[in-house]
Amino acid sequence: MKDQAENLRIRVLQSSAQKHAKTLAVVSGKGGVGKSNFSLNFSILLSKKGKRVLLFDMDIGMGNINILLGNITQRTIVDFFQKEVSIQEVITKVSDNMSIICGGTGLSTFFTMSETDFERFVNEFSKIQNEYDYIIFDLGAGISKESSDFLKCVDEIVTITTPEPTSIMDAYSMIKYLHFLNEQLPVYIVCNRVQRNNQGRDTIIRLQNTVNRFLEKEIISLGSLPDSRVVLKAVTAQTPFTILNPKADISAALDQLTTSYLSNSFNEEKPVTKKSFLDKLQNFFIGR
Repeated sequence: MKDQAENLRIRVLQSSAQKHAKTLAVVSGKGGVGKSNFSLNFSILLSKKGKRVLLFDMDIGMGNINILLGNITQRTIVDFFQKEVSIQEVITKVSDNMSIICGGTGLSTFFTMSETDFERFVNEFSKIQNEYDYIIFDLGAGISKESSDFLKCVDEIVTITTPEPTSIMDAYSMIKYLHFLNEQLPVYIVCNRVQRNNQGRDTIIRLQNTVNRFLEKEIISLGSLPDSRVVLKAVTAQTPFTILNPKADISAALDQLTTSYLSNSFNEEKPVTKKSFLDKLQNFFIGR
């Protein structure tokens, strides 16, 4: 057991010496706020701007990225654990710069895997993390003990809310929980489904002020996205809205948001993280 853990540390250290992808987790306090649609279309726009992106659907039992894309693959991360296929075999290339790993009903295995499964995951993941600029994890709504441990390991968090009071409260609860997990973890906020321009801005400012007052933490606004019928049409057509109608108001707003994110305009607010995702994941697993 000791030798196995030591070998795992060595592999993680070797992979950490190389350039690795930035990891983002997209979360929400409640379901139905457009989290998966954001994750998918944000990933698409990052890829269109020249970034190599891997989108990992981790919505346990409710994974729908594959559905939003028109059921383009039958492979899921469950096959990796249960059928012992390679990580490359569960990755589906969507475009030149974008790939996905689909979730499945047995995805809870990821959070409760054995030491042998974990070592295999780290070995396989270390082979691909340098192939991407961004790895985006689309997590289910809410939070569990297992997923919270995982969230400690990512580089950044994007929280999705809407202007509805219950959604704002749930987003605050999520941010509060994340803050107690890791005070230094950068947290972004996106307000989705806004009816007018100032509604999203006011919602974000109100949430920022509340977080700052009670948690003494700064959260970073990425902006807001308008409520749009194009999203429903895109879901029905099983085509991402940025592809179905790239000129729609929501597509334009998300494109501007993505450009702002990539412009480094938020860098001064982000703590520098020295450990890679695999470093932190390895420390969490061996220490649990």
